[in-house]
Amino acid sequence: MALGALPEYPWDLMVPYRARAMSHRDGIVDLSIGSPVDRTPTVVRDALAAATDAHSYPATIGTAALRRAIVDWFARRRGVVGLDAEAVLPTIGSKELVALLPFLLGVGAGDRVVHPRAAYPTYEMGAVFAGATAVASDDPDDWPEHTRLVWVNSPGNPDGRVLGIDELRRAVGRARELGAVIVSDECYAELGWEAPWDAAPVPSILDPRVTDGDTTHVLAIYSLSKQSNMAGYRAAFVAGCHDSIARLTTARKHAGLMVPAPLQAAMTVALGDDAHVAEQKERYRSRRSLLKPALQDAGFRIDHSEAGLYLWATEGRDAWESIGRLADLGILGGPGHFYGTHFPQHVRLSLTAPDERIASGAARLRATAVR
Repeated sequence: MALGALPEYPWDLMVPYRARAMSHRDGIVDLSIGSPVDRTPTVVRDALAAATDAHSYPATIGTAALRRAIVDWFARRRGVVGLDAEAVLPTIGSKELVALLPFLLGVGAGDRVVHPRAAYPTYEMGAVFAGATAVASDDPDDWPEHTRLVWVNSPGNPDGRVLGIDELRRAVGRARELGAVIVSDECYAELGWEAPWDAAPVPSILDPRVTDGDTTHVLAIYSLSKQSNMAGYRAAFVAGCHDSIARLTTARKHAGLMVPAPLQAAMTVALGDDAHVAEQKERYRSRRSLLKPALQDAGFRIDHSEAGLYLWATEGRDAWESIGRLADLGILGGPGHFYGTHFPQHVRLSLTAPDERIASGAARLRATAVR
């Protein structure tokens, strides 16, 4: 794709399927976009309200309280020790960071940006914005020369795949051989469902068991959108390599990219309160316990999906046919075609719908069960 040429936004193709789903007599069950539907916790909203006297420009690097909260969260929730305040940076959501990261790190023409085969589309778009070439590969042995940036995603979007310590070590080792920065998108890390991730924390790429304590050219991204229902706040952060964080900070200062001060206060409180995260996880667990078996009864196979916010399902035919079948049931999903060229028979279904809608969708699926 030539520099400056952008594809059409893929979700525009869903307009006729949305219309079909909305025509269902019991209404639409929208499982297409992973946008939270539950209320932002009171503790977070109160913190935001208390911080609205924001007359001064906020610091790009973040307040001292927020940076300490990020460091403490990594140690408490992810088993990542040894970070300090200079190794973290708040960002305006995670999508803008994913899209801008190759450019901000100096990746350009002739460089390769590796991302997973089943991938959040913005990894590729970030390469396009920087004039680099995106390469879809899950096997570190296949990562090409001239790779400057590697994306891994665990738990994965759309497939819910979790990378264990050994897999992450292998990825980091290969990135270092290539002289590339490796970045792990870990935005769904609090949502582990199946053994061992129902009991053990999903590993971070910054875990000392992965890095041996050396985070050079290793970064992790996290978002509060899912764990805290803060998608509308645009609250995220990146952590890891001091040199990379310093470069990103300087670039963002020049560009005026800074998280608004009231949102930094809300982020600080959200990161320090584990109770609301546990409550939200149980909501998603309940919805998943209804939706997954209903899909299986209706003839779908669920692949991976051991963690994260989605069910990655296939009935062995083109995804657009499955999307049409679901739309006729009033259910809207996302076709695997939107997540690369490698999974044209899969659909992604989100757990972000109200309980009543999930229950309705599950009932519709069960009514079509293969007997």
